[in-house]
Amino acid sequence: MGSMEGMDGIEGMEEIVLEDVYKIYTVGIQKVYALNGVSLKVDRGESVAIMGPSGSGKSTLLNMIGCLDKPTRGKVLIDGVDTSKLADDELTKLRREKIGFIFQQYNLIPTLTALENVELPMIFRGLNAKKREEKARELLEKVGLEKEMDRKPTELSGGQQQRVAIARALANSPAILLCDEPTGNLDTKSGDVVMKILTDLNREEGVTLVIVTHDPAISEYAQRVIRIRDGRIVEG
Repeated sequence: MGSMEGMDGIEGMEEIVLEDVYKIYTVGIQKVYALNGVSLKVDRGESVAIMGPSGSGKSTLLNMIGCLDKPTRGKVLIDGVDTSKLADDELTKLRREKIGFIFQQYNLIPTLTALENVELPMIFRGLNAKKREEKARELLEKVGLEKEMDRKPTELSGGQQQRVAIARALANSPAILLCDEPTGNLDTKSGDVVMKILTDLNREEGVTLVIVTHDPAISEYAQRVIRIRDGRIVEG
């Protein structure tokens, strides 16, 4: 992981730490507190569900953990590194090498095959063509899509597209996987398949899993549930 390698040597088990995090938006003359003093810890290898009603701040919280947004005040630490002190290029490197993202919208590129979609993050990282293809094939096999590698997203079901998105999120071997309503567009059966893949990654490979969901059935897959309301943690 280049300069990020030293991160795993941090003492203690916490991989994700938020300390008194606020995210405040100004709308006209009003201040809106998307996050209102959130503190939490997620241990390395833990699986956590973040639950709350619409507008409670759960996606904002996930964006903070994923370094997609910066807090108005407070600290976000990933493996002991204070992300607020990182320059934009360092944040990009951290996201690329440490964190995988899975969203409700699959965000696949429609003109590329499943294989090419999974290869994409490895192109950005500079991996050579042979290694990229080998890794992409291996990942698509892992999510049960060995027969669909050459198909484009429009030729795949929603559940299959989300499994391609999981394989793509795993392309750079992230330690942390952040999932925002990963089964939101799927029927129950497809959703169960997706959640089994994610929980297997957590249990068998030690990937830290943080899942935002409004669905109690999905939260049951997690070891711990954090409930958020009006930008504050109310449980967990």
